[in-house]
Amino acid sequence: MKSSTTFAVEIQQDAVDAADKPDGGVPRPSRVRHLALLTATFCALVFYAHYGVPGSMASALFKPPVTVSSLPSLASVTIDRNSGRAEQPVANRSTAMPAPTPTDRCDGRYIYMYDMPPRFNDDLIRDCGKGRLHPWLDMCPYVANDGMGQQLADDGGVFPGRGWYSTDQFMLDLIFHARMKRYECLTKDASLAAAVFVPFYAGLESGRYLYNYSISTRDALQLDAIDWLVRRPEWRAMGGRDHFLVAGRTTWDFRREADVDELWGTKLLTYPAVENMTAFVLETSPLTGSNFAVPYPTYFHPEAAADVLAWQERLRKVGRRWLFSFAGAPRPGSKKTVRAQIIRQCRASSLCNLFHCGGVIGGGAADCNSPAGVMRVFETSDFCLEPRGDTATRRSTFDAILAGCIPVFFHPGSAYTQYTLHFPRDHGRYSVLIPHAGVAAGNVSIEETLRKIPPEEVRRMREEVVRLIPRVVYADPRSRRVGFRDAFDVALEAVIGRVAKRRRGEAAGR
Repeated sequence: MKSSTTFAVEIQQDAVDAADKPDGGVPRPSRVRHLALLTATFCALVFYAHYGVPGSMASALFKPPVTVSSLPSLASVTIDRNSGRAEQPVANRSTAMPAPTPTDRCDGRYIYMYDMPPRFNDDLIRDCGKGRLHPWLDMCPYVANDGMGQQLADDGGVFPGRGWYSTDQFMLDLIFHARMKRYECLTKDASLAAAVFVPFYAGLESGRYLYNYSISTRDALQLDAIDWLVRRPEWRAMGGRDHFLVAGRTTWDFRREADVDELWGTKLLTYPAVENMTAFVLETSPLTGSNFAVPYPTYFHPEAAADVLAWQERLRKVGRRWLFSFAGAPRPGSKKTVRAQIIRQCRASSLCNLFHCGGVIGGGAADCNSPAGVMRVFETSDFCLEPRGDTATRRSTFDAILAGCIPVFFHPGSAYTQYTLHFPRDHGRYSVLIPHAGVAAGNVSIEETLRKIPPEEVRRMREEVVRLIPRVVYADPRSRRVGFRDAFDVALEAVIGRVAKRRRGEAAGR
């Protein structure tokens, strides 16, 4: 079979021969010759275009039509975060493989943080003197160092190394915000954000007016903050369902049941707009699914993983002379706690160290506001008793864990149903539960219950407690080399996962 080029040449030669034949001795132009030249030129161009240039005009002209099935799915298209352009997957590009692009380590972790007016945060801590953030205390020493408070001295070896501060239990608003300011994956583009942080100091703000103030005074700034939020375009994107805030007190300080001056607290967590958000509190209510309990701040704020490792090694070597201890005060008239029975049993036992807050034991004052005093008690005990107080939970639980002391609970609501993000599901690995009713009735001996636990089991449980420490402390918010997952990281991962689940639900029409 002749190629198109050969065929074109033969036509051209025939045309030349015909044109050269004499007609009266004078050659004359021929229409056949012109036609042959045009045909040969066109065939040569088509041949060259089809076989000589890949991806050229010919291939473009003969491409099959584009169908929906031939387009890449949205999941396979990525967005260049620098240029904002959509990029096709490698399989749909040219056969030459491009150089690999660096992975975006913040993908799926970006947080957008509002720049709120200072009346909602910074102005509150500027006005920190006596009677301002607290009815009778000067809170300025506690708001220092991004909410960690004043740095603690060694105090006879109780606080070796760095990272120890006199931290108030209600400073989480400030500590969390300080960490967020230095979060590695902050973005100014809310459309990229996995979640949106609201830096309103709800806990510090409510603490100003919990005592002897009208509800209009207590609620004013919180209503102002909600009004500011719902007007923002970032809010309207999901109606606040991708937003989160930190209210560093127990949930009961924000759940006033009616607009009556005599009732306790504010109504912040009961407003529909706030119920759309995720709120981190120190103690949550079993009746809500939008609030999550996070650890109380402790005295330890390590700068790096090495600080945690050094502290853990120290705890593994320390001698513990007491079987159990209790640091606290009675709650006269309260039927919700067994503190009075605990104090009675502890006083009657030679194996218990009682740190009676506000009282005088053995001629010396026991001050539960003394970080060194509390830590000395817990570090020298195998078990630390953690009954209910004014509410179900206690900061003391986390001070005990920090000291490597196995916590003993008397109600599941003091820990197990609260700190589900930070504590293992197998509660027996790190703690003991002695039912409240048995102790209240005088039918259960705390000492006998704890003495029945074999020494090897006690060592295993203590090791589990020591391993928990990184998850329940808040690292120094000023550090950029933390190097371990702390309580902040655990909470942030939880809210990112929760928002992602909500988005999937919306996409599925739920």
